[in-house]
Amino acid sequence: MILLKIPGGKSIEVKNVVFDFNGTIAEDGILINGINEKIIELSSENVDIFIVTADTNGTVIEQCKGLPVNIMTLDQDDAAEVKKRIVEELGYANTVSIGNGRNDVGMFNSSALSVAVIGREGCFAKTLLEADIVVKNPLDAIELMLTKNRIKATLRT
Repeated sequence: MILLKIPGGKSIEVKNVVFDFNGTIAEDGILINGINEKIIELSSENVDIFIVTADTNGTVIEQCKGLPVNIMTLDQDDAAEVKKRIVEELGYANTVSIGNGRNDVGMFNSSALSVAVIGREGCFAKTLLEADIVVKNPLDAIELMLTKNRIKATLRT
């Protein structure tokens, strides 16, 4: 578990981190450089890591082989609703969501903290507006949780 202390008295006990795959931790279906090591580092903090994806490129299983993650591949037609439901089942108060796509809006609204990634594949504008924090790549998103003062500086009122 990671304890994130938010200015203003709020704290989040992070037990789950839910990642979208394409456009978030992968570009064109291939994991971005350095993400494997950061996911392993994040998992060493005793959090459960989930990759929830419509798997547009069909590569998530092969790309994530050997990583300490739970992979959930979804039907593309109802991915948004299923992502939201998964986060709700994991528990709002203990879940951080990281994504970039249109089908991530619901899970952002159901998470204690949401982080939008504006990578090379872009970010859906409404997802960006629903995010608590916006970063330029998923490595930065993970560092927000591992380097706790970054959260404080970003969410200070």
